[in-house]
Amino acid sequence: MIKSMTGFGTGDFENDSFKVHVEIKTVNQRYLEINFHMHHTLNMFEGDISKKIKEYISRGKLDININFKDLREKAVSITVDKGLVDAYSKALDDINQQLGSDKKYSAMDIVRFPDVLSVDDETNDMEEAKPAILAAVEDALKGLVAMRECEGSNIKEDLLSRITTLEGYVKQLEKLAPEIVDNYRQRLTTLLEQYLAKEDIDENRIIQETAMFTDKVNYTEELVRLYSHFNQFREIINLDGPVGRKIDFLIQEMNREINTAASKANSSGVAQIAVDVKCEIEKIREQIQNIE
Repeated sequence: MIKSMTGFGTGDFENDSFKVHVEIKTVNQRYLEINFHMHHTLNMFEGDISKKIKEYISRGKLDININFKDLREKAVSITVDKGLVDAYSKALDDINQQLGSDKKYSAMDIVRFPDVLSVDDETNDMEEAKPAILAAVEDALKGLVAMRECEGSNIKEDLLSRITTLEGYVKQLEKLAPEIVDNYRQRLTTLLEQYLAKEDIDENRIIQETAMFTDKVNYTEELVRLYSHFNQFREIINLDGPVGRKIDFLIQEMNREINTAASKANSSGVAQIAVDVKCEIEKIREQIQNIE
């Protein structure tokens, strides 16, 4: 099943310890590009998240936003810098002595000075959060893939319709081939009649010239290859996994074959159909830029 490279998905995970919300969106990109938007404390999980993403996606520019809350209680302790307490106390005594004051200072006065007290907020082990984060990421990826598959299904219908249109053009080219030769034979006969007496016309020469022209303008091989490309297209589009690059190569081959056929035929009728074919191929090329 083909997938679009455009999509959006959300995922959530919550228990007594963690609450995680993930949003993922993707747009067209030749290769896989992952942009993280999350708190720096989650950077340690980038490798694991990227690995999980690659299980579901191979191409596209991906933006992932992770909102994470740690609900666990944290151990808190307060440390007293006793050296600073002694230093501040001595400094205050020196000031009182210099001012001739007998003012007494309390503990509350001392703790207001910088760095006397420090709060230690013990960081919980973040490794425990990995399963929760990956679960939310996977949930978002499943939603994203579902959207990409839905859009991919619509693109597939459009592409198959255009291949059918191309086959119709190629059938027109098949019908034109004998007419091109007949027209050449008639023009050649007319020219010879104009410049030579009718009794001097060599019918064998006309047959030889017509045969040479027929060989020169014969684009049967190109049409056979085009039909083959159409069949390959239908096979590839039904394969599992990414197919965008394979189809892109096939489109290049189709374009090359129609250009060769038009060049060989040297016919205004063929040239017009070739233009229609190339326009349709270009529409297919634009569409496949959207698939993985």
